[in-house]
Amino acid sequence: MIKNAPFRFADFESIEFKYGEPNHMVNEYNSKTRIYKYLDKQDSLITDTVKFTKDDLLYLHRKAMELGFWNLDTDMTGPEWKKDSTNSKVPRFYLEYNYKDKSKRVTLDADFAGNPRMHDAAKSMIDEINRMLATAQAR
Repeated sequence: MIKNAPFRFADFESIEFKYGEPNHMVNEYNSKTRIYKYLDKQDSLITDTVKFTKDDLLYLHRKAMELGFWNLDTDMTGPEWKKDSTNSKVPRFYLEYNYKDKSKRVTLDADFAGNPRMHDAAKSMIDEINRMLATAQAR
């Protein structure tokens, strides 16, 4: 069953992760280029090189399977009228898993008011990516 799964680790290529304000997502990581850009506590943009090991990537792939990442909606953002209001500073997260023939993208607002189970699964994936980035950067 795993060999015939729609997203196989053998076809895995990269993970892209971005977060920040909806119109200004300067924090980003790409596992293919290994470039990690983020704002520090003084709002200075830091560029670092962070390498995920094959085991890290396998863990994140399996975590995506476990949490049902492939079944999440692509757009988990708030309604259009809300995006233009003062709440535009609500954090937005973008996560993309790239494989040879396809990819899965999810955009999530921190205050997404849709299905709570979907929100929790997407937030758990984002937390795992952040945790793995911190671990890999500390190495």
